[in-house]
Amino acid sequence: MKKCYPLAHHVLLCLFFFCSTCLANDDRTIPFYPEFQEVRGNLLLETRLFPESAAFSGQSRNDASIVLAPEYYAEWPGVTSLTVSPFLRVDTSDARRTHFDMRELFLRTGHSDWSVGVGFGKVFWGTTESKHLVDIINQTDLIESPTGEHKFGQPMLNLSFSQDWGFLDVYIMPYFRERIFQSRSGRLRAGVLVDGGQTQFDSDLGKYHPDISVRYNNSVGPWDIGLAQFYGTSRDPTLNNSGQSKDGDLVLLPDYELIHQTAIDIQYTVGSWLWKLESLFRRGQKNALGNEEQFFSSVGGFEYNFFGALTSKADVGVLLEYMRDSRLNRSTDPLEHDIFSGLRLTLNDEADTQALAGVVQDISDSTRQVIIEASRRLTDTVRLNVNIQYFASVEDGDVSSDLKGDDFIRFELAYYY
Repeated sequence: MKKCYPLAHHVLLCLFFFCSTCLANDDRTIPFYPEFQEVRGNLLLETRLFPESAAFSGQSRNDASIVLAPEYYAEWPGVTSLTVSPFLRVDTSDARRTHFDMRELFLRTGHSDWSVGVGFGKVFWGTTESKHLVDIINQTDLIESPTGEHKFGQPMLNLSFSQDWGFLDVYIMPYFRERIFQSRSGRLRAGVLVDGGQTQFDSDLGKYHPDISVRYNNSVGPWDIGLAQFYGTSRDPTLNNSGQSKDGDLVLLPDYELIHQTAIDIQYTVGSWLWKLESLFRRGQKNALGNEEQFFSSVGGFEYNFFGALTSKADVGVLLEYMRDSRLNRSTDPLEHDIFSGLRLTLNDEADTQALAGVVQDISDSTRQVIIEASRRLTDTVRLNVNIQYFASVEDGDVSSDLKGDDFIRFELAYYY
């Protein structure tokens, strides 16, 4: 029987091949030992407090966890580098929130106008604050945070070209990372559990279907423009409610469709103004009714900054963004017709105190979310982060209605080394 080695083994073989090549290089232009290397990272202690009692059976009232996120970076002469960033969280309440991931294990080499990278990589696209609409390369680490800010490492081959006319990136992704959902004891979950063991794929190749994406970006004067085309497995699964667990309970089954997505992101900077837009057209994905529907989705707005506000050292930013999905109430995205407004405060003090307060208001009904994020450095190596999320006036039947009892306050103490 033919052995099937995990993808991580193939990545390690690529790294071994690189090292062997370096040793065999007679002119020693690329030495085996890096000319620069460093180890850094952070250790996090976190607790989340939920003022309201759990809405569903088996859920914990509060939780605590510890995170270890080191990073090793090495650089050789020219443009050759290696980044290794493992991630480990151990949680007291949710077994699925206890997880390990290789955020990055990425080797990149090349020349001044081109490079090639291979391994587990992280790529970010987008400009807006309220949601990252066009960011599609990496799978969302939903159990870390409901905001979508955290991502899993994506196995990929990346070809990058830099010319006078801009930057062109080609991504070939041979393996798909599934989304992880909360367990029965986890908070911020739906009333019906998601059974990842019964995941379905449009492609017969399943998670081994090769995805491909091409992105062009450039800066022209005050304009920053990105254009991208993606074909492959959608990072956002459609959740079918027709499944049963081994115990006979009703469960949601993740269904990953093959999609085509064309996207654009733009930022225009003039004076104290930042004008932002993210927009996409997608086909191949099912809507909330379980029917395939092509759609447009956009988020756009501005950020205006008052530098040295009220004759102080502090900066105050005012943010306003509008979100629209052409499917409206058929959308699987809870932010399908909403307005985000917020204030960003940067004190510019020695403790690097920062805060962001925002409100997401549904235009069609009374559903509202209030988000507050604040952080302050306590010492040179220790930082305190506080996050508050309040689900206010959530309408019954809204995509996020199961979360209306999951208001929380999160305290995070981070040690950086």
